[in-house]
Amino acid sequence: MTSKRFLVRRAAAVVSAGAVAVVLAACGGGDSTGGHDGHGAAAASASPSATASAQSPAAQGQHNAADAAFAKGMIPHHRQAVEMADLAPSRARSAEVKKLAEDIRKAQDPEIRTLSGWLASWGEQVPAVGAMDHSAHGMSGMMTAEQMDRLKNASGAAFDTAFMELMVEHHEGAVAMAKTEQAQGAFPGAKAMADAIVTSQSAEIAQMKKLLGKS
Repeated sequence: MTSKRFLVRRAAAVVSAGAVAVVLAACGGGDSTGGHDGHGAAAASASPSATASAQSPAAQGQHNAADAAFAKGMIPHHRQAVEMADLAPSRARSAEVKKLAEDIRKAQDPEIRTLSGWLASWGEQVPAVGAMDHSAHGMSGMMTAEQMDRLKNASGAAFDTAFMELMVEHHEGAVAMAKTEQAQGAFPGAKAMADAIVTSQSAEIAQMKKLLGKS
């Protein structure tokens, strides 16, 4: 009887030892993939997609030369519009002109940051502040240095009139640039921004012409 109990205990011990060996082998397999809890392989296989998802949408999307040209041109164009709008609070008389200038600044400041981000993600150079002066006649609707000086030196009703007349011209240039992007661009984000520019700035052109009595 004693011998029988001994054999049963020995068999149990062998089974326990085998189970421990299986567990140890499983843990060893987890270590070989780089993770102590067995998730190393999954993490390694997931890392490329995780890296891709962390990249900016612009880097993942398809873009072409027209998209890059749109961004590089619209950044200094928007900067000048913001510069013009920044003059209104201290110079404009009309509340409507002040509100219009504030709307322009609020819309175009974020777009400058977005455009700059796209260019950076595409490996393109972002135009430096001041890189394009006001006499850049190749940029549609850009004001000359003389026009900007006249605007800075005006105040009251004279400023209101000059601001709207110059901004109509400036907006018309932006709309033309945006329509080129609509026709030739490939990057969805840039094309969507172009759509928004055409819609919003065309409405502002109509508003300013009405205030100028030119509707």
